[in-house]
Amino acid sequence: MGKTELLYSDPIAAAVVAAEEIAKKTGIASHDVALVMGSGWVSAVDALGAPVFECNAEEIEGFLPPAVEGHSGKIRSYEIDANGKKMRALVFLGRTHLYEGKGIEPVVHGVRTAVKAGCKVIILTNACGGINTAYKVGQPVLIRDHISLTAVSPLSGATFVDLTDLYSKRIREIVKKEDSSLQEGVYVHWRGPTYETPAEILMMRTMGADLVGMSTVPEAIAAHALGAEVLGISLVTNAAAGVTGEKLNHEEVIAAGKAAADRMGSLLKGVIPKLL
Repeated sequence: MGKTELLYSDPIAAAVVAAEEIAKKTGIASHDVALVMGSGWVSAVDALGAPVFECNAEEIEGFLPPAVEGHSGKIRSYEIDANGKKMRALVFLGRTHLYEGKGIEPVVHGVRTAVKAGCKVIILTNACGGINTAYKVGQPVLIRDHISLTAVSPLSGATFVDLTDLYSKRIREIVKKEDSSLQEGVYVHWRGPTYETPAEILMMRTMGADLVGMSTVPEAIAAHALGAEVLGISLVTNAAAGVTGEKLNHEEVIAAGKAAADRMGSLLKGVIPKLL
């Protein structure tokens, strides 16, 4: 069976196999926290120090090679000091997006693998458009809630999961103690790959949205459904369509992410030891 066949026939089993492969390759039986690094976020993880392990994601069961600029397609393991105790962090440098047309299973395979690898907390980062006109480019925003406009869920069948505290209030409070300037917002999941029209942004703002992007929501739901706590952090890399009248482009997203990398890295380094 190929590296992705099981993913589509039995996605949870594929996550278990992937977690076992990571444990074997790293020599680490269980990890504690996982991070998914979005567009432009890759260099932020350098603040965690040198990884104890790294491999190409496609070497692991169910993972696909990266298809988007700004996503390196690596899986890393880090050892982090948490007040004298060792924490293990599993880091995914990049993700698969729904707009790639490969189905929902590859989109959420990373977080499912992380939970099966022992992770109790999943940190999801992304680059996004700022709908809230008070936000500035380069500003990180904690996701408080979301609106899904894709009509696609990672769950199927009679799987009824409460999403009231999907983005853990406990963890958001820890993060805000680390950086009291952080604001919270509502994130809209937009399928893409086209950016939104000004009229669509107006609709989202009317619905109560602050941020818009093409990731994170399916992963958050999948991780939460398996019992993990979720922290979502959006980096505002551009003003959403119609806010300034300027056109949108992916290069702008990558550049803004790199510019904010130091602040994001410091935030993650300070927060991770306090999560468990």
